[in-house]
Amino acid sequence: MLDERDNIIIEMLTKDARTPFTEIAKVLGISETAVRKRVKALEEAGVIKQYTVVVDPSKLGYNLVSLTGVDTLPEKIFDVAEKLKEFDFVREVYLTSGDHMIMAEVWARDGEDLSDIISNKIGRLDGVTKVCPAIILEKLK
Repeated sequence: MLDERDNIIIEMLTKDARTPFTEIAKVLGISETAVRKRVKALEEAGVIKQYTVVVDPSKLGYNLVSLTGVDTLPEKIFDVAEKLKEFDFVREVYLTSGDHMIMAEVWARDGEDLSDIISNKIGRLDGVTKVCPAIILEKLK
């Protein structure tokens, strides 16, 4: 069971995975060793699964990011999801219970690139019945 200190550690590392344990210790009023033990326990429990980097797609030349809904024939959902994971332009893939069976985060260089991805790559996968891109205009959080 997580306590308030664990929640603060998670919040601080979520905002910046490179936050020094000494800084976390100061905020919590505990020793750096205690923070290390807590973080190790959170990792071992699978609460903290990995540390990652957040990249600005536009700095890499990807000027359009789309949350793309993909519908499939029911028997093809897992095959399509696996194929989507193989594309470099697909950054995240989720199975969902919402409006679409699969949601994928797609990075494109421009509108022409996104059209090509939607029509000639995702749309042509065996089992895909519908592709619905929603271009992200602004990330607020």
